[in-house]
Amino acid sequence: MAKKIQGEQPLTNKERLFEILYQKSFMYRDNPPFTLVSGKQSPYYFDCKATTLYPEGCILTGKCMYALIQDIPADAIGGLTLGADPISLSTAMEAYVQGRILYPLIVRKEPKKHGTQKWIEGNTAEVKNVIAIDDVITTGGSTITAIERLTESGLHVVAAAVIIDREEGGREAIEEKGITVYSIFTRSDFDKKRVSH
Repeated sequence: MAKKIQGEQPLTNKERLFEILYQKSFMYRDNPPFTLVSGKQSPYYFDCKATTLYPEGCILTGKCMYALIQDIPADAIGGLTLGADPISLSTAMEAYVQGRILYPLIVRKEPKKHGTQKWIEGNTAEVKNVIAIDDVITTGGSTITAIERLTESGLHVVAAAVIIDREEGGREAIEEKGITVYSIFTRSDFDKKRVSH
């Protein structure tokens, strides 16, 4: 899976995932800065879907996310559609390969318009404890929305896990609600590589 440069040790899954994220998902622009979902402006932009919807990136996301959360007692993982969906699915598949059932859930942005009108898609009958998943946290807003929807649906959110923590207060906002946040990477990881070039 991880590529090898001639004469060097092969990259770990995490190193290769970072390489893909840096190439496909990370942008830095001082002027003009990017406008984020929260309305804030920032020179940093992370488009994680460019990685999680790329086959190698998707597989590595599942492997790295499962490595991050494998010791957390949970029955399911899921977050707000759309960013969380490929992460939840790839992580659930990696868990299955490792011999564990971890149900992927999808948290809708609005309830289903017909039938059961539910917020959560997935096998919730088998689930009690859930890890809330997101691709990036900035203010923590979308992760907190997912946590609220999961809780309102009778599930117990035991932790939150993301690919990238932008280190802009989102982790603290989520942890104020009593939910520990785990991240594979932080914005600082990308800054270190950016300034070293």
